[in-house]
Amino acid sequence: MKIGDIEVEQGVLLAPMEDVTDLPFRLICRRYGADIVYTEFISSDGLVRDARRSMEKLRLADEERPVAIQIFGGDIDVMTEAARRAAESGPDFVDINFGCWVKNVVVRNAGAALLKDPPQMQRLTRSIVDAVDKPVTVKTRLGWSKSSIVILDVARMIQDAGAAALTVHCRTRDMGHDGEADWTWIPRIKEVVSIPVILNGDVKTPEDVKRAFDSTGADAVMIGRAAIGHPFLFRRAKEYMRTGVVPPPVHHRERIETCLEHLRLELAWKPQRRAIHEFRKHYGGYLKGLHSNAHTRQIVVRSESYDEIEQAMMTYADALDEHDAAVRVSDSQV
Repeated sequence: MKIGDIEVEQGVLLAPMEDVTDLPFRLICRRYGADIVYTEFISSDGLVRDARRSMEKLRLADEERPVAIQIFGGDIDVMTEAARRAAESGPDFVDINFGCWVKNVVVRNAGAALLKDPPQMQRLTRSIVDAVDKPVTVKTRLGWSKSSIVILDVARMIQDAGAAALTVHCRTRDMGHDGEADWTWIPRIKEVVSIPVILNGDVKTPEDVKRAFDSTGADAVMIGRAAIGHPFLFRRAKEYMRTGVVPPPVHHRERIETCLEHLRLELAWKPQRRAIHEFRKHYGGYLKGLHSNAHTRQIVVRSESYDEIEQAMMTYADALDEHDAAVRVSDSQV
């Protein structure tokens, strides 16, 4: 798959996620094998108004490249100006969000709301393509509802508008995150366009990644919520595709040490109190499934200092070592 100067083979990408794909998380995912990462979606109105939080989301690091900045909005003039500002921040490409399903975005005639007006999607895409010197890509859904699936027409129109690639979350807007993503649309979309088509939706395991490529012919696969607390998924998916053998579970030491490294990155890029508070949403993912993790989670979500969090996590890692050793002894005596 090629987008501008970026070329990847069977790329496994990190999906843009609000309040999740900040710079530290993108860096962690790149280190574990994500081929392309995306910012949180950024309000075009916020960029044009120079709103502080919107401008913060434009911060990029060379270590995370290739990286795309994703913007959303419904007004062509505002979106075009926001795209210019996004492009000036130096991403590898600019991505347009035509897929966000949440009410406070849709009521502003942005995100998935544009699926009710494909010609407007085309006009908006063409305006941004003409305004910036970076490749422009689009992320959207199958349609507004199950009774109005318009993705084939949208794909043609987006390509005609000059988009360099199309990502499709294989659900409709009314589904949100519910129900099963319908991957069968991907090969149908590929029949009507020549630009890269990226599959998104229900990609949760290494087996899912391989099945997505094998069954749909997608040019790349995008991982979203499954990567939260489990950035190792990118590495494990690539290993499975390369060897055909499902990699073993990630050792608890690596999970805990990566969690702490992720927190250190947050602290390097944000004020301490904000970094520690915002990071609390990640502990559940990093510790999920580990033996007797509830007590440690209670400690770290109340902690206000890195040192206290590190001590609790490493104490827990030692306890897990002892638990594993006891299990091995017990198994050997059976």
